[in-house]
Amino acid sequence: MKRKIIVTIDGWSSCGKSTLAKQLAKKLEYVYIDSGAMYRAITLYFLRNHIDWTDRNEVNLALKDIVIEFRFNEASQQSEIFLNGENVEYVIRDLVIAEKVSEVAAIKEVRTFAVAQQQKMGEHKGIVMDGRDIGTTVFPDAKLKFFMTADIAVRVERRYIEMFDKNPNTSIDDVKANLEMRDYIDSNREISPLRKAADAIELDNTSISIERQLEIALQIAKEKIT
Repeated sequence: MKRKIIVTIDGWSSCGKSTLAKQLAKKLEYVYIDSGAMYRAITLYFLRNHIDWTDRNEVNLALKDIVIEFRFNEASQQSEIFLNGENVEYVIRDLVIAEKVSEVAAIKEVRTFAVAQQQKMGEHKGIVMDGRDIGTTVFPDAKLKFFMTADIAVRVERRYIEMFDKNPNTSIDDVKANLEMRDYIDSNREISPLRKAADAIELDNTSISIERQLEIALQIAKEKIT
């Protein structure tokens, strides 16, 4: 029986972290966990329930009412996120959530809540998790860490195409502004800022295909596992 490891994938917004993480998990027969979706689900709950996230007590009370879980969808063959029993996999991808998620994710209590859940999910290893601080904070001792990056213009185009399919009224200027704002907040927040772990392998996918990216990552992963 092959030994199982934890694979972390961190990086900037719209670098294709979740695409690679899903593909790699499938090839390795590992569980894929989208940590960013967890912060988006918390943001959705806060917005729906008019939580003032500048109020620490209000945040702590709200977190006690949040239950997040991932369930495997046999039809789509993918894990989907549930918030208090409701499938919110698609709702959380809205631009309204994207505009607020970095603010919510920067809150100490929110990160403590999410990180504790993420670490519990990785107790038995055999997972691929993507996010912003997975290799630095959540699993600093992970056997394999990737850090993904790409040119900002390429990232804006990717996110615009993704958002336009869901909302034709989306403008490329709005997408660019949102990405730049998230980059700044993610890399400058006080708690677990986005940074490349010292032992992470950098993957710049500005000019390589999704297929080639997977080939590179899979080869490295197989070497780490054997």
